[in-house]
This record gives sequence, C-alpha cells and structure tokens, in this order.
Amino acid sequence: MSYLSPEFAVCFLLFLLLYWALARWSSAQKVALLLASYAVYASLDWRFSATLACYTASLLLLLAAAKRWSQHRKKLAVAGVTASVINLAVFKYFDFFREGFQLAAAELQSDWVIPALDIILPVGISFYTFQAIAYIVAVGRNERDPANPLDSALYLAFFPTLMAGPICRPDTLLAQIEEKTVRQIRQPDRIFWLLLSALIKKVWLASWIATTWVNPLFANPDAYQGVELLLGMYAFAIQIYFDFSGYSDLVIAMAMLLGYKLNQNFNLPYLAVNLREFWRRWHISLSTWIRDYVYIPMGGNRGGWWATQLTILTSMLISGIWHGASIKYLIWGALHGLGMVAQNVLEKITGRKADGFLSGVITFHFVCFAWIFFRADGWQEALNYLSGFTRHGGAIELNVIGGCALLLLFFWVSYYFEQVRDSSLGLLEKTPLMLKPVLLAFLVLLINLLGPSGVPAFLYYSY
Repeated sequence: MSYLSPEFAVCFLLFLLLYWALARWSSAQKVALLLASYAVYASLDWRFSATLACYTASLLLLLAAAKRWSQHRKKLAVAGVTASVINLAVFKYFDFFREGFQLAAAELQSDWVIPALDIILPVGISFYTFQAIAYIVAVGRNERDPANPLDSALYLAFFPTLMAGPICRPDTLLAQIEEKTVRQIRQPDRIFWLLLSALIKKVWLASWIATTWVNPLFANPDAYQGVELLLGMYAFAIQIYFDFSGYSDLVIAMAMLLGYKLNQNFNLPYLAVNLREFWRRWHISLSTWIRDYVYIPMGGNRGGWWATQLTILTSMLISGIWHGASIKYLIWGALHGLGMVAQNVLEKITGRKADGFLSGVITFHFVCFAWIFFRADGWQEALNYLSGFTRHGGAIELNVIGGCALLLLFFWVSYYFEQVRDSSLGLLEKTPLMLKPVLLAFLVLLINLLGPSGVPAFLYYSY
C-alpha cells in the first residue's frame, strides 16, 4: 500500500482517530502503533512483516542478554552488529556475490557451484538494519540502557520511517518513544506545509520529470542528441531530489501527526559548493550514519592524511553498495569517494578551501555525472548514455529551450527557498482554521490533475 494512495489516506485518517483516542494510555497507544506498522508492512507482502518480526525477536534477545550481563555488552554488540550485517548481506547481496563467484570459478575452469536461493528482498531492510545497528552500538558503548521490548520493537517498525527512512537513532526516535508524557500534535501549519510540499515534489514534479524527460532518454539514449541527453542528466538529478525529499517531507509530516519529530533529511543539496558540503545536505540521515559507524570507526582522520583519504574512499564505496547489489552502485560510490579525495588533494596543494560559484557549478555537474550510473540499468548502459553526449546534427525531439528554462527556475527557487517557505508558512498561520481543510483538498485535486495518472512509486523503496 503506497503512502500516496487514496486507500492509505483513508486508513491513516481512521487510525489517527483510534490512536488519539488512546492518548491517555501511552502503552496502548504504542501497541496500536506497532500493530498498525506491521499491518502497513504486511500490506506489501506478509513475508516482509515476518522477516522484521524474526529480526526484532533476535534483537530483543540480544538486548536482554546485554541487560543481564552488562559486563559483556561490548562483545554482545560486536556479535549483534556482525549478525545484522550478515543478515542484510544474505537478503540483499547473495545473488550478486554468487554470480561473481561463479564467473571467477568459470575463469579458473573450476566446477565449484554455489546453489541458487529464492530470496525475497524486504522493502526497507537496509534502513531498519542500519537503525538497529545504531541501537546495538549505543548499548555496547554504554551510552544508554536497552529499552523495554515494546519500545524497542516500535523503534524498528515505526511505519513512517520503515520503508525508506530517514534512518533514526536511539537518542532521537527511541528516546521519544520512551517518553511517558501525553503526546501532542505540534506545529499544525508546518504539517500542512510538509504535506503540500510532498505532493508537489513527488506526485507532480518528480513524476512529470520522469515521464517527460528521464524515462524516455534512459530507455533509448541512441535516439536522442547530445544536448537532450545532457538535459536528461540534469532532469534525473532533479527528479531523484524531488522524489526522495518529497518522501521525507511526507513521512516527517506523518510522524508529526503521530506526535513524533523526525530530523531533516535534505537541505538544498544542489546549492552545495563542494562534495563535502553536498554530503552534509543530501540524505543527511545516511551520510551521518556512514560517518559515525563506518568512517570514524575505520580511523576517520586519525591515521594521517593519506590514510584519511583511503577511509573516505572506502566509506563512499560502502555507501554505494548499500544502495544495491550492482557494479553501477559501486561505481557511483567510487566516483563520489574519488571526487572527495581529489577535492582534498586540490585544497592541500592550493591551501584554499573549495568554495564559491565556480566550485558550486563544478560540484553540481560532477554529482549529475555520477547520477547517470545510479539511474542507468547497468554500468554498460551508463557508458552508452555518456557516449551519446557527442552526438549532434540530428533532429531534436524534446523542448530543449523549455528544459533549460526549467533548470534555471529550479535553481532560482532553491536559492530563495527559505524565503518562499517562511512566507507561505506565514500565510498559512493567517488562514482561518475552517478554510485549511478546504484549501488542502483543493490543492490535492489540482496536483493530481497536473501530475501523471496513477499512484507514483517512490524510487528509494528499491534500496
């Protein structure tokens, strides 16, 4: 069941009535939220919920052992993190490594065979696994004690973040779950604004860009000229931003309607003036997770300058393969890692930080270039797309001038985004309460008319 479907909207509104009717009984409210989370997950495939339940049961056993034998918390945390990584690897990467092994065996003329397994990949497993690892590490470091089983289970299954993040931490989401105070809906105007932002970004803009520009160009790049392929590259960069930031806006609003606060996941990433800043603005919950649980444990900047560059490259490779079991994601991660190393080398040679307008333009184009490998069906297809950049002289099928104008409009709105947001929030605060539902209904209908037909799927459900 998509979060953008009318069926989900009706079910969510009905659940809110039950949920807030239980506001005086926090345990009952949390039980209702846990059951609803499993029901939403099972609506995709009951095996997803079964997999999550088994993983949660294993985590609860580990936490109980850590509480019982507190002197062995560090060892138990190592075992828990190792088991979580293996579990994720089996579900997500078994076929990838099996195919690689089989190719290597064939090259060596060996008859070794790894049997094929019919493994279903649960939606969101990468997200809740990283969320669980953050919890296990916090307990292992004695930063916190294990929560009770109900709170721990809800922390993993919380349905606004279950499918595609943001990746939460124990000190944010779990700490809120543990609170005994009666929950409240705060900042209703911000919720209204986030819902509207999500619909505009995803239902209208991301879907229209995908249908009009991205999908035709990536499906058959040989039929288009270089300038069209260049605009297709820009188009996908904007599509994936609208898609994922729109999803984040939606789930943040849903969490606020349930009385929870989630952290911001995007902060105008294409205004970044260098790659380092880009990763402070893009998918913030993932980039900070990689920093805290991969980069720093591997040594961070403590092992010398060149060792730090190797750690950066390794961290970005892990970020790439986290997105999927494919060479193209490894290439995407490697490009970002090598780009950050190159930036650090340049800064070390010149003694100046990479910033300013020109640096921002170069950063945007480098990020767009890397997105080609992310979007293409495979790395060979990405190279084929890139080879078309030199093609010219044929008929232009797409509205190139209009595409350039829309790209400039995107950056203009991005640059003045905070002013636009603050002004619109100010207008919402002045709007009479009785008119707000009417305004929302009107805008939802208008956005549905502007966007392509059907319920659009979120890109990050695949990761």
